[in-house]
Amino acid sequence: MVGLGSTAQKLQTVAEKAEKVYERMNKLREEVEETQQTVDETKERVGTVEDELAEQRAVLDAIAAEHDIDVDAVAAEVHISEAEDGEASSEEDTAATDD
Repeated sequence: MVGLGSTAQKLQTVAEKAEKVYERMNKLREEVEETQQTVDETKERVGTVEDELAEQRAVLDAIAAEHDIDVDAVAAEVHISEAEDGEASSEEDTAATDD
């Protein structure tokens, strides 16, 4: 009879562990579903922002064309200025750490 009690206790332990695993799997499933919903919503918002950005770009291009402004040249100047500002900032950071 001792063997049956031991077996019952082992089965009870296995059943409890299985129940915990099942609970964790359900929780994980819910988290995955919530994450998927968030990803879908974010994808939709990004699409909307991209559409709005394209519309704004078209308006800016039309205005620039009307005023004979080279949009690519202006963008290049901005990128150069940003790069130079970044280099200056890096140099300041380096000088500050050398002191």
